[in-house]
Formats: sequence, structure tokens, C-alpha cells
Amino acid sequence: MNDGIVIIPTYNEIENIEDILRAVFSLHTRFDVLVVDDNSPDGTANKVKELQKEFSDRLYLEVRGGKEGLGTAYVHGFRWAIGKGYDYIFEMDADFSHNPKDLEHLYKACVHDNVDMAIGSRYSKGVNVVNWPLSRVLLSYYASVYVKIVTGMQIHDATAGFVCYKRKVLETINLDKIKFVGYAFQIEMKYRAFANKFKLAEIPIIFTDRTKGESKMSNAIIKEAILGVITLRIKKMLNKL
Repeated sequence: MNDGIVIIPTYNEIENIEDILRAVFSLHTRFDVLVVDDNSPDGTANKVKELQKEFSDRLYLEVRGGKEGLGTAYVHGFRWAIGKGYDYIFEMDADFSHNPKDLEHLYKACVHDNVDMAIGSRYSKGVNVVNWPLSRVLLSYYASVYVKIVTGMQIHDATAGFVCYKRKVLETINLDKIKFVGYAFQIEMKYRAFANKFKLAEIPIIFTDRTKGESKMSNAIIKEAILGVITLRIKKMLNKL
């Protein structure tokens, strides 16, 4: 067992899953991977099972009953990883929007630079997004500005989904209270870490939109993020976070 594990939630990622796993396993730094699949009808889990024969000591799979949302998939993965004793626990998308090579930069920040939560940031040094329409870039960028104003948390990319946590962060946060599923989930995890006075750092990355498969973005996810930030701030003010 390695000390770091990458959690990759999947739903219909058959076009990407083998390539992303091989990319992670080819890195100089050795990471294990846990795929949390929401019973993808396209056979994503079956492909992972095939690859487990080749990577039996590094690749793990949890299959849930159905599509339950990104946030709950990560919480499921967090609990699994904590139970197995991993020290560094990562979030990463399956679609290559996050460059697997950047896992090593996030890892270094937590292992060597005394960071508790390393965030792969699209906006800490300008706007580093490839293949997104301008409307999507503006929505994402100003969502983080909005989060700054409401919460006081000085993070340039509050909705980032490429993250490394030290285990103690996830052990301290009450995972039972995590309810959001999309952008709001990513904001909530950062805000709860911030509220517990952990050290958060942004590591610049280049984000490239998927070229295979379909985006899971929806209006419901955007609405949840807008309202969820206000809810989080109120809970903190009332000491109920």
C-alpha cells in the first residue's frame, strides 16, 4: 500500500477510465487509486475490474447502487480511504480535465510544504482554462469571487475539484454533515477545512475541458452552489457548521 490514494468518481466514463488509470500508474510517485462508480450503464466498472488483474495491488473499486451525486461519491471514498489508513487522499476527475502529472505537485505541497489541503487552482495565476466557452469560464471564475465575498475565505478557485487532503483534515471534518453534491460540495469541503483552521494552499494548474464523454454540469448544481454558500455562512455564524 502506498501513502497516497486518488479517488476518481465515475458515471459513464468508459471512454476515459483506462487511459486515466494508466496515466496515474505511470507517474514517478506511486499512488493507489479508488474508483467510485455509480453503477454506470456503459460498463465503466467492468473495465476497472479488468484492469484490477494488471494492477491488483494499487487499483480498487467501489460500485454504488446508482447515480447519487459527486459529493456523496467522494464522501464514500473518503471513508474508505481513512479506514484503510492512507495519509494523503486526493480528488480527481476521470476525464483528463485534471492533468495526472499535477498529482505530484499537490502531493509535494502536503508532504514537504506543511500544507493540510492542496488545491489545484485554475485562477490563482490568471485564468488557466482550456476549451471552455467564455460563459462557462465567467460562471466558474465569478462563483469563486462570490464565495470570497460571502465567506471571507481567500481562495481563488473555491469550486476546484482537484485536491489533496491530509488524512487529519478529513478525520476532523464531520463527513456526516456534508450534504451538497456539485460545486457546492467543493466549496463546502474547503470552507469546513478553513473553519477548522487548517492550512489551505492553491497550486496553479492548467484545466482542460474533457474531449470524451459528457459533462455532468446542470442548472440544479449551479443553484445549489449559489444557495449553499449562504447556508454555510449562516451555519458558521450560528456555530452550527
